[in-house]
Amino acid sequence: MTSAPATPPERGPAAPDRSLAWSLAWSLARAHLRRRRTQNVLTILGIAVGVMALIAALSLTNGFTRALIDATLRASPHLSVTAFTPSRPDPDLEAAIEADGRVQAFTPFLADKGLLTRPASEGRAAGVDFATLFGMTGAAGRVLDLPAAESAALSNLQDGEVMLGSALARNVGAFTGDEVRLLNSTQRRTSLTVRGVFTTGNYLIDSAYAFTNLRTLQTLQDTQNITGYQLRLHNPDLAPQVGSALTRTRAYSALPWQDLYGTLLDQLALQKKVIAFVVLLIVIVAAFGIANVLTLAVFEKTQEIAILRAIGATRSLITRVFLLEGLALGLGGLLLGNALGLGISAYFTVRPFTLPGDLYFITSLPVEVRLSDLLGVNAIGLITTLLAALIPARRAAGIEPARIIR
Repeated sequence: MTSAPATPPERGPAAPDRSLAWSLAWSLARAHLRRRRTQNVLTILGIAVGVMALIAALSLTNGFTRALIDATLRASPHLSVTAFTPSRPDPDLEAAIEADGRVQAFTPFLADKGLLTRPASEGRAAGVDFATLFGMTGAAGRVLDLPAAESAALSNLQDGEVMLGSALARNVGAFTGDEVRLLNSTQRRTSLTVRGVFTTGNYLIDSAYAFTNLRTLQTLQDTQNITGYQLRLHNPDLAPQVGSALTRTRAYSALPWQDLYGTLLDQLALQKKVIAFVVLLIVIVAAFGIANVLTLAVFEKTQEIAILRAIGATRSLITRVFLLEGLALGLGGLLLGNALGLGISAYFTVRPFTLPGDLYFITSLPVEVRLSDLLGVNAIGLITTLLAALIPARRAAGIEPARIIR
């Protein structure tokens, strides 16, 4: 008894070609976009303006932060290693600093505070202001990042000479060659000759700092001790690690520039987040303009959608059509917004915005465009665009052809 040959199982219709489905969806989306050109252009412009504002705001904020940090570090060391109590220079610590390849230069220093005065003279009233004084060796010119002429003057300060911050010099009314009088924190007095003036661009430093050579300040305080050492590193970001390595087994405390200006850095980071959030709302509002445009399109195309559904168009196909429309509008806005934002950033790079130094600490507002910011802005814009397009797309896919055609 022979068994009947097995009949092959019936196969359903072949699965539609995915590429063909996407091609059809794009053809329909493109046809819809052509019919509402004015609304589409306005939607793209809305997204572009939001993206442009966000890129420009982030770039200016980055530039402000970087310029302020750079200006601050011109007259501040990357790392200060301070003895718990003022003491004589430490040969062991100096050898360890010299042996550390991360250190570019260092100098012992003695710090003090005092009152600077300039006596009245014919045609000029007396000047007075408080100052923070640093007595350093000739290596100070390599520790601080001042312009070449100012650095050379700092490295060659003679006994009884002082360099003043530009704003401090204006407040005291002292010029190069003038004599100023100093009353220090221990109530000792001396006269100093102004060797020159330095400018960092950070008003807080330019209005408060003054430099002398180490021996001048030691003589004034009647001591041979030093406060500690100031270091300049090849990579300023490594200041905490270098400070920890140098002070781990020694009676010194490390003060990296990140700790010294930690409050400032936190404020700048918070400022960037607030600005980014506020401007991002513009992008989100503009992106959801896509939802309005596509919702109107769904209402206008209800019968066409019903006919497409009746002749076999799947829900996924209808969803793809409106998602592609939203994606096209979003990408158009993002591309235009990126071009405008980068254009504005390029303009401010060539012609920086001038700021009053006594109010904003720096005298100009540079620009710094970061790839991470661009990627973040475009990713958020694209996600928001797709979410905005998904609402009308799901509404269109849910249309029942029988009810509409009837």
